[in-house]
Amino acid sequence: MAKVRKAPDIWMIAATLGILAVGIVMVYSASAVAAFHDYGDKFYYVKRQLLFAALGIFMMFVTMNVDYSRWRRWALPGLLLCFGLLLLVLVPGVGVVRGGARSWLGIGSFGIQPSEFMKLAMILFLARFLAERQQKLVSFTKGLLPPLGILLGAFGLIMLQPDLGTGAVMIGAALLVIYAAGARIGHLGGLALLGVVGLVGLIAAAPYRLQRITAFLDPWQDPLGAGYQSIQSLYAIGPGGLVGLGLGMSRQKYNYLPEPQTDFIFSILAEELGFIGGSLLLVLFLLLIWRGMRTAIAIDDPFGSFLAAGIVGIIAVQVLINIGVVIGLMPVTGITLPLVSYGGSSLTLLLTALGILLNLSRFAR
Repeated sequence: MAKVRKAPDIWMIAATLGILAVGIVMVYSASAVAAFHDYGDKFYYVKRQLLFAALGIFMMFVTMNVDYSRWRRWALPGLLLCFGLLLLVLVPGVGVVRGGARSWLGIGSFGIQPSEFMKLAMILFLARFLAERQQKLVSFTKGLLPPLGILLGAFGLIMLQPDLGTGAVMIGAALLVIYAAGARIGHLGGLALLGVVGLVGLIAAAPYRLQRITAFLDPWQDPLGAGYQSIQSLYAIGPGGLVGLGLGMSRQKYNYLPEPQTDFIFSILAEELGFIGGSLLLVLFLLLIWRGMRTAIAIDDPFGSFLAAGIVGIIAVQVLINIGVVIGLMPVTGITLPLVSYGGSSLTLLLTALGILLNLSRFAR
């Protein structure tokens, strides 16, 4: 039976563009002070964000109009390419170190982050792999172990950078795809226990991660060190109250809160727009996630269904971790807020992925 192509989900488009618009405004507001101090141009960051947003919207329009089934043939080549980039970024002199992690390839202020590409490539590969072997998934050794081995290989390379946040997002989204494909709950429960043991090992292996855990439990033990970001984030959110101090009126962006335009942009938003502004943004995210999951459920093709679930998983897990860190419910880790935080690779790639999700919505029941 031929697939019937409809108009893309208008609510998903509205939510995406709404979140993106909020992000552009907040990138300018959060970064203007630091941009003027560092570069003599308060529009330094927002100009670049607008450039990548324009590129991302163009790519979203392209992928929204390309039949999603065409991506199936590129699943394995894309995965292998991303593995190659993850290896390349670890080569001294080739990979660029930013924020203590060797996660970038590029020159000067422009670069790409291979781990961001790996998130989408992994979801695309798993969607194809599991769609073709769905009946074997009840078997741990024949169905579940092969994709887990590939997933853990990619996670290991990302951890060598190291970048626990991006690796956690990829793992979370991938497990959602595996669950959607019909993996046994007992197998996933066992993997969750192993994951907890592995996480404890990763924390114990790196003193700075242990410092983040202790700072999470009591940031005032080291208010000028490991607990500094958490404390300054709460200092931003608290005074925001119900309606905020007003757009552009943040105090914490005056070199108190590190990275106000990236990882902690939600803190500045809550300070300036208050509980109401923060809640409205979360409503837009919930709308986007709901429409995405509706697409995943309503599409008949297993490959398309798993692909939709994975793209939604990337967004949902990333939002959950970022907001959790900002409000003090999770230890600090380097995770940006999707479509809102400043960043070229993540913004462009996420809009491209959302274009694929919009194309999938055209074939949903």
